[in-house]
Amino acid sequence: MQRNEALRVAYIDIVESVKNGKPSTEFYSKLVKADIHGKDKEIYSIKLPGNPKLGEGKPENQNHAIIFTRGNAVQTIDMNQDNYFEEALKMRNLLEEFSVKRGKHYPSILGVREHVFTGSVSSLASFMSNQETSFVTLGQRVLANPLKVRMHYGHPDVFDRIFHITRGGISKASRVINISEDIYAGFNSTLRQGSVTHHEYIQVGKGRDVGLNQIAVFEGKVAGGNGEQVLSRDVYRLGQLFDFFRMLSFYVTTVGFYVCTMLTVLTVYIFLYGKTYLALSGVGESIQNRADILQNTALNAALNTQFLFQIGVFTAVPMILGFILESGVLTAFVNFITMQFQLCSVFFTFSLGTRTHYFGRTILHGGAKYRGTGRGFVVRHIKFAENYRLYSRSHFVKGMEVAFLLVIFLAYGFNNGGAIGYILLSISSWFMALSWLYAPYLFNPSGFEWQKIVEDFRDWTNWLFYRGGIGVKGEESWEAWWEEELFHIHTIRGRILETILSLRFFIFQYGVVYHMDASESSTSLLVYWISWAVLGGLFVLILVFGLNPKAMVHFQLFLRLVKSIALLMVLAGLVLAIVFTSLTVTDVFACILAFVPTGWGILSIAVAWKPIVKKLGLWKTVRSLARLYDAGMGMIIFVPIAICSWFPFISTFQTRLLFNQAFSRGLEISLILAGNNPNAGM
Repeated sequence: MQRNEALRVAYIDIVESVKNGKPSTEFYSKLVKADIHGKDKEIYSIKLPGNPKLGEGKPENQNHAIIFTRGNAVQTIDMNQDNYFEEALKMRNLLEEFSVKRGKHYPSILGVREHVFTGSVSSLASFMSNQETSFVTLGQRVLANPLKVRMHYGHPDVFDRIFHITRGGISKASRVINISEDIYAGFNSTLRQGSVTHHEYIQVGKGRDVGLNQIAVFEGKVAGGNGEQVLSRDVYRLGQLFDFFRMLSFYVTTVGFYVCTMLTVLTVYIFLYGKTYLALSGVGESIQNRADILQNTALNAALNTQFLFQIGVFTAVPMILGFILESGVLTAFVNFITMQFQLCSVFFTFSLGTRTHYFGRTILHGGAKYRGTGRGFVVRHIKFAENYRLYSRSHFVKGMEVAFLLVIFLAYGFNNGGAIGYILLSISSWFMALSWLYAPYLFNPSGFEWQKIVEDFRDWTNWLFYRGGIGVKGEESWEAWWEEELFHIHTIRGRILETILSLRFFIFQYGVVYHMDASESSTSLLVYWISWAVLGGLFVLILVFGLNPKAMVHFQLFLRLVKSIALLMVLAGLVLAIVFTSLTVTDVFACILAFVPTGWGILSIAVAWKPIVKKLGLWKTVRSLARLYDAGMGMIIFVPIAICSWFPFISTFQTRLLFNQAFSRGLEISLILAGNNPNAGM
């Protein structure tokens, strides 16, 4: 403020005092500037009736500060934005746009394009930069004219101050429903016969997120906000008042984008579950044989439907069109090929999963919340446990489910085309599953550095087995994190929906047990009930092995003896069953395909009905089972990463490919200086 005399800062001052012997808290909205001595000088002070921060922080700040603005226009600028002197000279021209009619009405919001300057940091930063650039140029240009459905998507748009201050302000700040507060300014303006335009002769600099975790948290916030928009009155009213074509344009460019994203992923699930049903029931083989006998090529083609293209890549189409318009076809082609080498398809497929998870969860349960990304310059090694906490439920569980479906189809499906046919049919689904499982570690700086991997494993095991308690955060303990992950299931409707969705995991066991050699081609229901008896025995064994020796101080030796005897009996029984019955080694692996999804289904239903399970006294058992699943899933993901870290060239290749030259050189130097110290920071 000392360097810029015209700069003013608005803030909320909290004054605590004692009145009539009782503590009293008063809130003031204040505007200050710097005086000649460099100290804060109060210009205005307005007493407020109470704490103004009832809703989200950012829109509440805008609402309390807008009273100090002057003139006919107000520009909103975020903290992650920059400005250029030559662009500031064009502001007079931009303000003149308010006096030019656009259709029936004068503009109420002047849209300004953004120049994303963080694209050179890493491949992730360049993907986000290119995606953002295509939206703030090509995308918003078309939304404004001819579609007439451009809203306010964030800053640095210029508002008609008089128009908005007399029509509800520039920010809606209700908690949860207005989590994406920016777009509601556009809704508000359009509903009150305002007009939103877009101008590309002036731009403002902007720094985007550069780390995968930041990007995922931001996209999760936006997707959750869109889920809340579906439930809002503003979208309902706009849909009622728009003409048919404008309504369709509005749908596609707001909530429709996320609905279509979710339907895209659901299509893959339906396709894979359909193929799994055909494989396990034997219907697929019988229909294929009939098609071959009758030479029905149409039926044959329908049975061998192939996903040759990864659907996640199609989200990059607007970006490619932006390249063509801005730089020409040749440059666009070169940029696209370069991005493929930098694994852009993996990133966009991973983003598809992020948007689907958070949008779907908000539709099912509501309760979207603000997720602060920090917008810092974060290009550092992220620990395995931190990635696991962030992506476990949104990507890893779903990736494992898709992988299980593909393995079952490989094991029991009938495919006329052989190995080539299976590859063509499943390659895009395998790509999606592997992207969801390993993308956070592919894009992690020093993700394949052996020293970091060893330290990450130690940190992950400490987190996994550290007991939770009062005041323990999710970053410190698996138990605390697991409890936090269940907060969104809090209504009867949500519990019922979670139960219905979890029933799909029981399909695996019902189909696989009849394909085991031990079933001897029997189709009796008795086989299915025997499999449940075996599963019950496995649960009892898990309970025995999960007993805590510290809780049984006087019987520790006896407990260890019981565990040892139980383990030996299980191994001996398994060997005898393989030798003297029709049970085979293949059946043992088939049991894994059958029982693992069933156990997860039981676990999902149990956590959905948490209050009832607690009353039954089974919550500790459920928690032990959940820890076992998380430990197993973590190991499945961790082992390939550890194997890759044995080869130094993989780490070097990753660093050179995914990060810019200056950062790559600095990373290599830091590793040399670190020596053998695994705790050395980057």
